[in-house]
Amino acid sequence: MYVGAESADLIHRVRFGPGGAVLEKTIVAGEAPTELEGPHGLQISRDGVLHMTTGHGNPDGKYWRYALGPDTLLGPGIFLGKFPASLDVTPDGLYAFVVNFNLHGLMVPSSVSVVYTPTSTEVARIETCTMPHGSRVSPSGLWQYSTCMMDDQLVEIDTRSFEVARRFSVALGQEGPIARDAHAMHAGHDMGGTMPAPSCSPTWAQPSADGRKIYVACNKADEIVEVDHAGWTITRRFRTGRGPYNLAVSPDGRYLVASLKQGGGVQVFDLGSGETAFTAKSSTTVTHGVVVTPDSRYAFISNEGVGAAPGKVDIWDLAARVMVASVEVGQQAGGIAFWKMGDR
Repeated sequence: MYVGAESADLIHRVRFGPGGAVLEKTIVAGEAPTELEGPHGLQISRDGVLHMTTGHGNPDGKYWRYALGPDTLLGPGIFLGKFPASLDVTPDGLYAFVVNFNLHGLMVPSSVSVVYTPTSTEVARIETCTMPHGSRVSPSGLWQYSTCMMDDQLVEIDTRSFEVARRFSVALGQEGPIARDAHAMHAGHDMGGTMPAPSCSPTWAQPSADGRKIYVACNKADEIVEVDHAGWTITRRFRTGRGPYNLAVSPDGRYLVASLKQGGGVQVFDLGSGETAFTAKSSTTVTHGVVVTPDSRYAFISNEGVGAAPGKVDIWDLAARVMVASVEVGQQAGGIAFWKMGDR
């Protein structure tokens, strides 16, 4: 698997096997050695390409592609919006959907960039909401989901038309479908023109293994809500530890794995019963990214650490419910993506 160290401008390749976890390779990311460019979002397509965003720029960040194995760049990076963060790739590998989180300046509507990956060309920029985060594409490849941290929204984009298809409010007491054009912070304004504080502050939207449900992490409310794709209604709620941040579903559909960013831990739910399978502390602080192996056996969890402390990647055995390995990486480990199983 690969993990980005945002405060070190490094990408690490970690190998896990019978002997434990090892840091196998380190790649320097970015263009300016004296500047912090911040590898943030990582995803790997089936053709063996690593797609990566650097969040920091002037102020726009960039999108990059690497050929995995030799880990060589497949061309120059391209500018996107302000602080391109989480990204995902369609199943055919042709399009990357990148949320432009926008940490700079005023709280104004931001966007999702659509990149045609073979040529690294931005083909669309879809305005969605304030501080979009947590880009994930459905298993079918037909829909892309992201959240709005400051607007308490789940946004669904049609990957064929590059347009917003539906919106869903996850604001406490106001949950439900909202107008497709109720974009940006205007949807949450009161009559006085002020913007109320978010009650959910969603940080991730994760489709289920079959695409019939979407799980939304309410970072502020310590809750995950399950939204039914067909009915566009909330069907279940999962109480969490402090600060659910990133989510992943095991490919067999059994487990929902959540990183608890403020809580410095991981919480795993059994989706059949809806109950917590286990909760445990991470090896260090500020737990961030989550990815599950294709056999649904292991979860790889990135942990940022604090200050000069190294980041770490923890590996959890979901069946045994124990941490089986941990390896140090660069500072502020965040974006994480699974590459492959088997021989070299």
